[in-house]
Amino acid sequence: MGEHGHGHGHGHGHGVSAETDRRYLTGALTLIVAFMAIEVVIGFIAQSLALISDAGHMLTDAAAIVFALIAMRIAAKPPRGGFTYGLKRAEIISAQINGITLLLLAAYFIVEGIRRLIEPPEVEGLFVVATGLAGIVVNLAATWLLSKANRSSLNVEGAYQHILNDLFAFIATTVAGAVVWLTGWAQADAIAALVVAALMLKAGWGLVKESGRVFMEAAPVGMNPDEIGRKTAALDHVEEVHDLHVWEVTSGYAALSAHILVTPGADCHAVRAAAEKLLHDSYGIEHTTLQVDHAQPRVLAIGEHSQTHCADPHGPTHTSATTAGPRR
Repeated sequence: MGEHGHGHGHGHGHGVSAETDRRYLTGALTLIVAFMAIEVVIGFIAQSLALISDAGHMLTDAAAIVFALIAMRIAAKPPRGGFTYGLKRAEIISAQINGITLLLLAAYFIVEGIRRLIEPPEVEGLFVVATGLAGIVVNLAATWLLSKANRSSLNVEGAYQHILNDLFAFIATTVAGAVVWLTGWAQADAIAALVVAALMLKAGWGLVKESGRVFMEAAPVGMNPDEIGRKTAALDHVEEVHDLHVWEVTSGYAALSAHILVTPGADCHAVRAAAEKLLHDSYGIEHTTLQVDHAQPRVLAIGEHSQTHCADPHGPTHTSATTAGPRR
């Protein structure tokens, strides 16, 4: 366990902070589950879709935190057997499940909200206002707890986004309850439910898209592989960089591999150290696998260069400024 917490300094200090994160998440979970149970009962008594949709949103909040807690435990297990990275990507699976559940719930509430706009039931506005105000307080407390946890993890960020969206949803519900209570316009409740559904769609799509990028091995957001290739190719003694891949094992844990060709006679180890320093200092990439070889003399390389080094190179080839000119 000691070596695991020590081995990867990628964005989160594990150990103490992971245990603290778990406590914050568990506190938020307790608050949400207790309030959700009350809200479902009042929602049915008051005939309020806005309250029931909020409770549905809170159910996904609770599920988000449960998935986050489970994923944190799984992700903390050290690498073994075929899982050479450990199970860190469990956090991304958790984020994707959270996103999908939000999208599915949003679809349901949109259909039900439109139905209720056409045939509005009698809504007890006062119950909705009182419950909505209590929900705002509960969600403020839960949001505060989760904001103290490590949000660089997409997993924890997923749970945080759920609860933050729920806070906005409760504000919409409370306003709708006040409109129904003061004016008797029952459709306001269905409109609030549609606002909740729109918030769900936005948050759900964001999570599905971000976790999808990780599953598709895309470069982390904000990292440009072409720029990384150009900067590496500009290092002293580097002639060419190709087969450059950048991906995320899990949120905050970027990895990179590349094939670097250096001028004949140059020190491969010094070039590798310089490339690692560049990647660490400029991009925060600590997990690198760099294959560094001497470039062949130009006369031998014409026509057989790619076959000699990589049978099937992927992505663009980056050449140093000094060697790029005469290459035709």
